[in-house]
Amino acid sequence: MSIAAQSDPTPSSATDIILSVNNIEVIYDHVILVLKGVSLDVPKGGIVALLGANGAGKTTTLKAISNLLHSERGEVTKGAIVFEGQEVQNLSPNQLVKRGCVQVMEGRHCFGHLTVEENLLTGAFTRRDGKAAIKADIERIYDYFPRLKERRDAVAGYTSGGEQQMCAIGRAMMARPKMILLDEPSMGLAPQIVEEIFGIVQSLNEKEGVSFLLAEQNTNMALKFARYGYILENGRVVMDGDARSLAENEDVKEFYLGIAEGKRKSFREGKHYKRRKRWLA
Repeated sequence: MSIAAQSDPTPSSATDIILSVNNIEVIYDHVILVLKGVSLDVPKGGIVALLGANGAGKTTTLKAISNLLHSERGEVTKGAIVFEGQEVQNLSPNQLVKRGCVQVMEGRHCFGHLTVEENLLTGAFTRRDGKAAIKADIERIYDYFPRLKERRDAVAGYTSGGEQQMCAIGRAMMARPKMILLDEPSMGLAPQIVEEIFGIVQSLNEKEGVSFLLAEQNTNMALKFARYGYILENGRVVMDGDARSLAENEDVKEFYLGIAEGKRKSFREGKHYKRRKRWLA
């Protein structure tokens, strides 16, 4: 039995989508329009990348889905968010976690004064299936994150950035999610650690069947592991497609990977982006 809750496989295409965001609008403080008609789908068992520069609206999109906007005086004022066939934009974050959708926040939010294992145990707070099942899942988490097993008694606040990111993902897995909203997992980490973490995400997706919506500025890494991607710009989806087609698209290469026609462009040349935006013309 896997950590993730098992969903009932149905051949109907309508049930192949675990999350559907339909034309949502998000406003902060009743006046600041941040998201403008954002729509996206995440298939069951899929990894979908949400790409864009800092400030494009990626984190706001994830918080709209996980219902964490209210803590920042934000709200979804238009559109609908559908998780497993039911609208969830009016649920509390706790209710959504119980339904199987968990967010891993940007910045590796761990309880710094608790040990690694105590952090993992907090992820099982909503579960009611007994200590034996929780203990078994902790051991399974350690199978995916052997570094955490070595550091299980260490105070989380004194572990490395990579270990804290692993701890945050492991804690989310302890809730037995069907879907994880993963916000900027590569932020501030060395490339080797980033590769390791993305590899673990891929393993969790393949072996546990967990769907991922991945918000990431590291476009190259995200498209390497995702199967589909959406690009946000100023609170709007400006392009979407399968990961390979996005990675090979000349506009994406130029403006997000810094490469045009096989040559790496300088930052000064890249600044023309805001005046050109060929896909919005």
